[in-house]
Amino acid sequence: MKRIQASAVFQTLVFSQQPEKGYTRDEACRINNLDIENYTQKMDRTKTRYRIISREEQTDGSIILRIRKQYNDKISVDEYFNL
Repeated sequence: MKRIQASAVFQTLVFSQQPEKGYTRDEACRINNLDIENYTQKMDRTKTRYRIISREEQTDGSIILRIRKQYNDKISVDEYFNL
């Protein structure tokens, strides 16, 4: 029998706005930054451990966020975050 004892995931998230909304690049960037802030605040509230690896603004105002995120909280995942 096997059982996962500790786990973390790497995620690449794209925060973007629909082009048909007609936002300027600056407006889209501002909205995407607010979305990222809400997303990270939610992880903080739920005490999900995470680390932002990179954050890249694109020419269309979208933002690519790469994070390392705790998958479970049953056991310490320090080794995944001290890389």
